[in-house]
Amino acid sequence: MSTTHSERLRGLLEPLVSAKGLDLEEIELTRAGRRRVLRIVVDSDDGVDLDACAELSRTISTTLDETDAMGEDEYQLEVTSPGADRPLTERRHYERAVGRLAKIQLHEGDEFVARVLAVDEAGVDLEVPGVKGRKPTARRVEFASIAKARVELEFNRKDKKEEEA
Repeated sequence: MSTTHSERLRGLLEPLVSAKGLDLEEIELTRAGRRRVLRIVVDSDDGVDLDACAELSRTISTTLDETDAMGEDEYQLEVTSPGADRPLTERRHYERAVGRLAKIQLHEGDEFVARVLAVDEAGVDLEVPGVKGRKPTARRVEFASIAKARVELEFNRKDKKEEEA
């Protein structure tokens, strides 16, 4: 998708997404045979449920049908959340990941898994799990030094409600 087309779609869709109390995370237009697939990724501090995606999908579909933003070619619209193992690219992503494990790769090449403890304007405070019986260690990482970061799936992670009980 060209940058101007992407910017045009973002300008059209962002107010619709914001009106539902959501953040527009990504717009992706790909080919699937003769059809195109327009994938809209949305999120919020409280997550996104299926009903919210369905409602937003109807709103976006109506708007796209009323404009020429997608042209005359057929397309399939998908409205989705970022998924459990989402990449962390914005400060708000790190804030939403507080309490979760993340795989962090630094520009200098260092790579590690740590729990996100706190986030501020400049970076994140992490807890690196101890190895072979050692205690976890605290680590501060500035956003500018992070090359890539992604939430790690935890199958045995306790829910916040379970921890409070």
